[in-house]
Amino acid sequence: MRTRVAIIGAGPSGLLLGQLLHKAGIDTVILERQTAEHVLGRIRAGVLEQTTVDLLDEAGVGARMRDEGLVHGGFELSFHGQRHRIDLHALTGGKTVMVYGQTEVTRDLMAARASAGLATVYEASNVELLDFDGAQPRVAYTSKGQRHELRCDFIAGCDGFHGVSRASVPAGAVTTYEKVYPFGWLGVLSETPPVAHELIYSNHERGFALCSMRSPTRSRYYVQVPLSDSLEQWSDPRFWDELRRRLDPATAQALVTGPSIEKSIAPLRSFVAEPMRFGSLFLAGDASHIVPPTGAKGLNLAASDVRYLSRALAEFYRERSRAGIDHYSELCLRRVWKAERFSWWFTGLMHRFPDDGPIGQKLKGAELDYLVHSRAAATVMAENYVGLPFEPDHRPRSVNSAAHPGCP
Repeated sequence: MRTRVAIIGAGPSGLLLGQLLHKAGIDTVILERQTAEHVLGRIRAGVLEQTTVDLLDEAGVGARMRDEGLVHGGFELSFHGQRHRIDLHALTGGKTVMVYGQTEVTRDLMAARASAGLATVYEASNVELLDFDGAQPRVAYTSKGQRHELRCDFIAGCDGFHGVSRASVPAGAVTTYEKVYPFGWLGVLSETPPVAHELIYSNHERGFALCSMRSPTRSRYYVQVPLSDSLEQWSDPRFWDELRRRLDPATAQALVTGPSIEKSIAPLRSFVAEPMRFGSLFLAGDASHIVPPTGAKGLNLAASDVRYLSRALAEFYRERSRAGIDHYSELCLRRVWKAERFSWWFTGLMHRFPDDGPIGQKLKGAELDYLVHSRAAATVMAENYVGLPFEPDHRPRSVNSAAHPGCP
């Protein structure tokens, strides 16, 4: 088999890249080690930046999102028993976010790929990335008991933190940076109406809590828990009781509870592996970076990577230019590190850490009070939350060279 771009991973980043390249007339094959049902069963985040919404529209998969997604012009911070709204729309010149579950994004992308008859191999095992440091990269894999080899021009590693793509890079060629947080998020999905129209982030002496949603009838709630906790320790009644304790009185009283339809504990980490390009292999999404979910950046960063990569590959095939390819890692990482910084800061502000002590909670309360009463501080938070502007697709020449074309 031969294709132009072999995509490893059929999550939202791999599927979105495949769809954008299809729109550009570039053929792809996607290899996924799990079944399609398993991929759709992953419960993930659901806050999309405007740039991600626009990219899904560009890919031709935004219709259902536009019909069913919830546009949010702000969110609320809860502390000292009161809620304070951050007005994203007013503070960012009209920008908003869209609440639309990652599972639904994946479903839409799968449907588009199937409708176009594009090649996706599920349950591809023993995947090997070969010769991506040379001119003839290959991907070997096993499907239905038979060994196959896929020849290609480029390989896109969209297979997540534990995938084969980053693991295939020689250890000396990649530098990793990591911070593991001393707690996790216990999340519950329930068929209950959301407690509020917009998300509520709560800083409480008992720990962080988040009130979110997937639709007008389906809610998603989280509480901070120790990493040593297990799901068996958290019955539904215990979860709802703990959530109420961490909310302001009015919100706690309005909370509608019900049986959980999904429950999980997710650890939190900040992680970056750089660079994101190794010859003909490009990493995208969780294969290269992880953010704690507090800032709602994970899926949006993956979409940002895919945007840069799809444009770079389209330029290569259209113009035979390698400029986008050569700048891919640098452009992605500038955006990645800004999102990592915001997510790290927001996580530190809203959670209880073992070494905080009484002074730590007082200092965080003071910072939150400043944040909600300073338009400048609130604007910084709003700008980061809705998503920073993209860097130019190619780094321009230096100012001196642009001003004086005759300079070397």
